[in-house]
This record gives sequence, C-alpha cells and structure tokens, in this order.
Amino acid sequence: MGNEVAPAFYALRSGGWRDYVTFLHPPYTLWHLSYAALGAGVAPRMHWGVLGWTVLAFFLAMGIGAHALDEMKSRPLRTRIPDRVLVALAAASILGACAIGIHVAIGTTWWLLAFIAFGAAIVVAYNLELFGGIVHTPFWFAFAWGAFPALTAFFASAQTIRAEAVLVAAFAFTTSLVQQRLSVDVRHARRTLGDTSQVRAAEVALKLMALSMPLLAGGVLLSRWHV
Repeated sequence: MGNEVAPAFYALRSGGWRDYVTFLHPPYTLWHLSYAALGAGVAPRMHWGVLGWTVLAFFLAMGIGAHALDEMKSRPLRTRIPDRVLVALAAASILGACAIGIHVAIGTTWWLLAFIAFGAAIVVAYNLELFGGIVHTPFWFAFAWGAFPALTAFFASAQTIRAEAVLVAAFAFTTSLVQQRLSVDVRHARRTLGDTSQVRAAEVALKLMALSMPLLAGGVLLSRWHV
C-alpha cells in the first residue's frame, strides 16, 4: 500500500489472513452485537442460552454476511479476498444465522420467524443496494444494525415487545445514526485529506463509542448474572 492511507483505523495491511480480519470491521461488529446483549439484558427473564444463540446468529449475518456482501459490492476496505470467496462466506453465514434463528424459534415462539425473514432480507437488500438503493440509507442502517438486534434479542427472551425494549431499541437506533454520520465524514476525510489531525480527531469519537457500547452491555449482563 506504500504511503496510501488505510481505509479505516482498524484496517490491517492488505493481503492474506489480515484481509479476513479487516473485513469483519471488528470494533463495529462488537459494537452492534452489544445492542443484542442490551436487548436481552432488559428482558423480564434472562435466558443465557437464547442470548448466546442470538449473538452468534447476528455475528454470522451481520459480522460476516453483511460485511462480505459490502466488500464484494464496492471494496470499501480494499481487501484482496476473491469475489467467489466473499459470496460463499455471505451465503454460508446468512443461511447459518437463519438456521440458528429457526432453532431458537422452535424452543420459544414461531413469531420469531418474522424477525428471521426480515433480517435475512434486509442484510442482502441493504448491502447490495437492491431496489435502486432504497433501503441503503442512514435510517435503515440505524434500524437494521441498531434497533433490530436489540428488539430481536428482547423478543427471543420475552416473546413479546414491551416499553423497555422500545427504549433500548431507540437508544441503539440513535447511537447507530451517530456512528453512520461520523463514519461517512471520516471515510470522506481519509480519501480527500489523508491521515491528518482532523481525521484522527473525528476517529477518537468513533473509537470511544466503539469501546463504550461493549462496556455498557457487559455491565448490564453482569448485573443480570448476579440476580
């Protein structure tokens, strides 16, 4: 890459196994998995097994599937992973997430299938910008990557939606909007300004938010562990 500025603060040097770590967007994936933990954490009863399966499903669909499709679509992280490998990763991970969701639905409620269908559809439509990119917007990013994991995790445990779930989902939606706005600004600045103090200052906010979400989720889960 020479003196070329990295596409993201977490992007490793291009090539080999490093591409597979980079395309996972590790800080952001952990950030959004935290929303699922928060949703389950405010449910009336804590079902640790259900939470584990839910987080795994979102890691597959969002952490691997969505990012594989995104990288295949426009190469935002400039990895060298072949398109056929990205397609295989996306298909296997999204199907795996759906299978996990069905497994959880069998033991909880069949209404969970509606969440599974929506999740599978939005991850493909958003990242491949289908239907003219109508769902590739800040609103749908915040809903699909923020509110949806929180609502799904709550519903999987509680089998209903209550006020606390809506409030946590609203929090996830709002903070995801902040992330999206900052990410767009930083990505644009990196491409036009390079690695400047202005870019690094904006990235500090992203890094702190990426750290704060897992800490918040961890605190909520720890409080339920001792109940």
